Amino acid sequence: MLFLGCIKEVSDYELVISLPNGLSGFVPVTQISDAYSKMLTKQVAQGELLEDLNSLQDIYSLGTLVRCIVTGIEKSADGRRRIKLSIDPKKVNKGLNASALASGMLLSGFVSSVEDHGYLIDVGVSGTHAFLPRQKAQNYIKATKKGSDLKIGQSLNCVIMEVKNNGRVVCLSIDRSEVAASLATERQNWTLSNLLPGLVVKARVQKVTPLGIKVSFLSSFTGIVDFMHLDPEKSTSYSPDQVIKACILSVHPTSKVVRLTLRKAFLHPGGSPNQLSNDRIGAVVEESTVKVFDKQFGAVFELDDGTLAFARIKHLSKTRKSIKPGMFKAGCKHKCRIIDYSLMDEMCIVSLKYQIIEARFLQYQDIHTGDVVQGKVVALKSIGMQVKVTDGIKGLVPSLHLADVILKQPEKKYNIGDEVRCRVLECNPEGKKLILTLKKSLVQSKLPVLSSYEDAEPGLITHGFVVCAREFGCIVKFYNDVKGLVPKNELSSEPISCPDKVFHEGQVVKVMVLKCEPQQERLLLSFRLSSRAAPEDEKECVPKKKPEVKYQIGEMVDVKVLRRKDKGLEVSILEDERNVIAWIPTVHLSDFVVNCKLLWHCLQEGDVLPRVMCLSDKGEHVILSRKSAVISAVQEEQVVRSFSEIQPGMLLAGYVRNVMPFGVFVEFPFGVTGLAPKVSMSDKFVTDTKDHFVVGQTVIAKVMNIDEEKQRVLLNLKVSECSSSDSAAESFARLNQYFKEMKEIRNLLRRREEPSIARSLSELMPGQELQLVVQDVKEDGSAQFGGSCVTGLTVTATRYHLGGKNIVPGEKVKALVLHVDVLTSRVYVSLRKELLKQK
Repeated sequence: MLFLGCIKEVSDYELVISLPNGLSGFVPVTQISDAYSKMLTKQVAQGELLEDLNSLQDIYSLGTLVRCIVTGIEKSADGRRRIKLSIDPKKVNKGLNASALASGMLLSGFVSSVEDHGYLIDVGVSGTHAFLPRQKAQNYIKATKKGSDLKIGQSLNCVIMEVKNNGRVVCLSIDRSEVAASLATERQNWTLSNLLPGLVVKARVQKVTPLGIKVSFLSSFTGIVDFMHLDPEKSTSYSPDQVIKACILSVHPTSKVVRLTLRKAFLHPGGSPNQLSNDRIGAVVEESTVKVFDKQFGAVFELDDGTLAFARIKHLSKTRKSIKPGMFKAGCKHKCRIIDYSLMDEMCIVSLKYQIIEARFLQYQDIHTGDVVQGKVVALKSIGMQVKVTDGIKGLVPSLHLADVILKQPEKKYNIGDEVRCRVLECNPEGKKLILTLKKSLVQSKLPVLSSYEDAEPGLITHGFVVCAREFGCIVKFYNDVKGLVPKNELSSEPISCPDKVFHEGQVVKVMVLKCEPQQERLLLSFRLSSRAAPEDEKECVPKKKPEVKYQIGEMVDVKVLRRKDKGLEVSILEDERNVIAWIPTVHLSDFVVNCKLLWHCLQEGDVLPRVMCLSDKGEHVILSRKSAVISAVQEEQVVRSFSEIQPGMLLAGYVRNVMPFGVFVEFPFGVTGLAPKVSMSDKFVTDTKDHFVVGQTVIAKVMNIDEEKQRVLLNLKVSECSSSDSAAESFARLNQYFKEMKEIRNLLRRREEPSIARSLSELMPGQELQLVVQDVKEDGSAQFGGSCVTGLTVTATRYHLGGKNIVPGEKVKALVLHVDVLTSRVYVSLRKELLKQK
């Protein structure tokens, strides 16, 4: 499809093009012209910069109109689609041939060569040599003020002045007045196969509708001018048979639908549409008035200052289904936010979505160095991790900044889709560059952010990170690439002979500014914050001594719940005068994944949990577990305490540490870990590993192979391979443990929930028969029930479990309990006869 577009952004590798109807696309640097691509290839082959090769910024200006053709739709990693374009004249003008060229035609061309008397222009027509005399280019060169010559790869609007040898040679002009006066006529023999966007024509109005007008032009062509491209000053004054000037916006290759514009900025070739101040983007308009609504495209609004704005259909509401045409009748008022500006429509682009109106960040300009932002992991690469902050804003977390320590295998810590909290190290809106850090010490720091040398006043104390440790001292980096030197004598109150043995790259440190010379970008720092703070400095700047171990792995303790947190319980160990605080991760509350969430939900501050096992001996933070299978394995010495004890064929109880696309990592007590590859995970064929295991799940694993050199253990999780000789007794023991925990949960529920709800939840059991009353039958065939035995609960049966019965509200029925979801207070039942008979 051919479009007339307007250059919106220019970067080193692409042009961003504004297209009609609020769309935008991009032109890769390889889709400019043949001559420019050849020079790029030559530069890459030689490995050095060519003098004749100008950057895109040198040859393209914002606001320039260009003809382009759609070459494809690209889908990014986060699912967003981008329109890929080309402005190469061989593709844009492919419908033209030499014999079709005529005097007065307006073509797009590119400078392919600079000659003594002028320029060779690539117009993309096979067999045609186009020449631009130097005198015909002088006025244009003076007006652009970009040197004394046109540049190779530069885009030009050209008017054919003379055609020779049946189109094999044409003479061109780019004089602005001649280009602006050009008009496509019947004499030029345009056809539907070679009609080009950007041509200005005389058109006759055929029909006027609320959503636009239908016109005829060049004798045999018809086209559409939609409501967004009427002249705002004359939008209500068009009438049939009226002759008007119009510019072709797009030509569809198969349907041959031609769309045009009547906006003044496009009626003189070589012009430029009006632009909007960047200050306006991001503004929230409390009351915008609906002017026109179209259920396929969107709506046009009038903003508080009288300017027009367009909202695409997807930006009118959260979903298409929730859009009610009555809400967008002419005159209705809505709150919206300006999210962009369409150069081709000369309109603001707005959104009525609540999450966009309330969004903290809308564009890179809204983000400042030092801001703490929430993001979602979209890709893990060798250089770091890509994080999506909003739909239009992405940032990079360099490998050094993935954690307080350098991660050798970040894929074990982060998964695609994970929510992360980052801090902005650097933001460059012009280059759309956002550098983030995940180092907790920086993200959680309450100290001032040092982002410029001017802010580095002597005495300032702040956090930074080590980028270099050498014999002379340490180089510490801050935000916006500000860095300074900590000399050897300022590293500590005690002499440090080898700084590289004490400090490491990426280490977060607290420093004090001693001296700063902003003009020279010199910064002198110290780790010795003050004589009073010296002991604290030593703790941060020299390796910490491992605290004394308080509890041994396998030791059983009783604990009291102090508080519930997102991923576990903070508890205190009873009968310990030292008031030791410990941690029970949610996934370690039970062997059964479903019970873990239930127990976390039901336990309250002050509850006592007996016989919990110490799982970690790090001493800094005691980690505990209630997994009965893991506790039994430790107590019965069916564990390995080090890698050297592992033998092929062993059956070991452990828990899933991470689920990756290629397999599952399993951790055992005492810290030994192993990998169960995808092929060894299940007796069934595994398509997606996450369908089979979750993090924290208790498993029995069989050791298959050991690589002593790489310290790797390969495991098998297939049930057929991991069954012991006494598997039946073990299975009954596990089942018994499950019912014991369910009884515990019911007792906790009685105390936690409202009395009636708690009683209902605790008394209901799968397989129990109930007398219910039908409350509602929904469109999808499911039904909801009520009754005295299920007060306060939501009772549901899917269409399948209605057993073909045609029930109506108010009818009394017998139902069998299938499942009780304690977390949501939902009960799932079945009315199927075959299940009720078994009862």
